Amino acid sequence: MHNSQPNLSAKQIKNATLLALISAVVIGVVAVLPAQYGKDYTGLGKILGFSRLYVSHQVTEAKATQTNGVELPPSNFLLAELGSDAKTPKPKEAELPAPAQQYESRMDSVKIAVPAGKGLEYKILVLKHGQVKYDWKTDKGILFFDLHGDVKENAAKNSGYYESYTVGNSNNLAGSFIAPYEGKHGWYFKNRTNEEIIVNLHVKGEYQMIEDQHSH
Repeated sequence: MHNSQPNLSAKQIKNATLLALISAVVIGVVAVLPAQYGKDYTGLGKILGFSRLYVSHQVTEAKATQTNGVELPPSNFLLAELGSDAKTPKPKEAELPAPAQQYESRMDSVKIAVPAGKGLEYKILVLKHGQVKYDWKTDKGILFFDLHGDVKENAAKNSGYYESYTVGNSNNLAGSFIAPYEGKHGWYFKNRTNEEIIVNLHVKGEYQMIEDQHSH
């Protein structure tokens, strides 16, 4: 039977393998490094257009951190950045004992309009150790939020002390908290987009509403 397969010598196989290795190295230096890592050692990546692929990739990643064309703050929040300044003393009222009876349990739904490029707060009154559950969702877009609480102080001028419970960037969140002291507890929302964002907030627990807040 006639064998049509070419018989390659050991030298030819060696040369073919060497050529394949050299080709792989050349492709890696000329194409892969400029396109994937932005490293164009020969200058051919720019000439042949591979460097543009890396730039395009970087632009795509940058856009992924934006909402409606407006850059969001970084998400790597640190413990030291939560709450009021470390130099602000904790008011003595925060150490008062919890009351014998909490506010009557209730449930509310509110819509909060957060203007484009601005921030606002929405808070409720909670006694010490009062329990609150919540969930909120935006109609569109992502907001920076800071769920925190202010101590009810007896002084005419408040110290500015507050504790943050949860901080982040999101369009939806559900959770709960137990108030560490009596005071106003709630959310600061920051809209970094160029469109108004509506927050649909549902709250259930031991609290009272603050009627003079802007909501609809």
